[in-house]
Amino acid sequence: MSDLPDPSRHEEVLVSPMYLAGSNGTGNAGFAPVAHWPHHYLDDGPCQLLVTSPDQRIRIGWFGDDFELWRITAAEEAVAPPRWTATFNHVTPTEIVAGLTTALARDYAESDPYENNGRFLADPSLYWADAVQPLLDAGWRRGAAKYGTVEITAPDGLAGVEIDTLRGGGDAEAIMLWAGPRGWGTRAEAVFTARTPSHLIAATAAVMASPAPVVRERHMIHRKMEPLVTLTLVGPAADPRVSRFPTPLDVRHTAVTEAVRRAARAPRTAADHRVMAAQSRTTSSAQQRSSTLAPEAAARPSAASSAPRHGR
Repeated sequence: MSDLPDPSRHEEVLVSPMYLAGSNGTGNAGFAPVAHWPHHYLDDGPCQLLVTSPDQRIRIGWFGDDFELWRITAAEEAVAPPRWTATFNHVTPTEIVAGLTTALARDYAESDPYENNGRFLADPSLYWADAVQPLLDAGWRRGAAKYGTVEITAPDGLAGVEIDTLRGGGDAEAIMLWAGPRGWGTRAEAVFTARTPSHLIAATAAVMASPAPVVRERHMIHRKMEPLVTLTLVGPAADPRVSRFPTPLDVRHTAVTEAVRRAARAPRTAADHRVMAAQSRTTSSAQQRSSTLAPEAAARPSAASSAPRHGR
């Protein structure tokens, strides 16, 4: 048996369904919609990168080696407690996180900080279906559930959403999107607290409902997930319907990334210098075909190497 590495493990493949693709090991796609927002690199503590809206009412935290990899909040004021919180665990495809950050970037661009009128602070709908309508439209079906809860499941039974219709207090967990069998490396979870605006949850759910595949390197697919997904080798004739949500290839080729690169070539602040250095490290790592963490957390151990935490 040869001890030589198998080069096919680093082949890029299209993964379908996308909600079973797992993480690609970076936070690039989730941060791409807010690449122009202030970046705060934190060397101490579990949060390694914090990206905030210019007025700091929206905060997007990356916990590079934690079970809850992403923590996203919004508040009426920079110093006020969060009105709502969304968390994504380390298995959640970053493209799903990008569904939320894209909606947040749009809401913020349309808001007036002096009027405190951002849609990202809107009250959630009284109707639970408004938050998950993209899943219902895609044929996901409501199943049996306990009193006070609603469960909706994908046609393949491998993903779903659990809704607490009683909602409880503002900090109570109200909606959880999940995908994959239970397990440390196989179960993706996105959790939203009760006051999260329904349209933001729907934007996240819309990505989960998309039939388009996403790009991964073959070794990124958990061995237990391989029988559950369809893998298609990326080549010259790759399916043009592939998801246009940011993926590892999109990070290199989309207009958003080009804007980041232009900024990196002419940095004006210390933070910009760090972005440029981080992008350089990411590019070098990709050329060597080795998996990475988010550029800002490259020096830390991976999530998979952390002491396991119990999922829900």
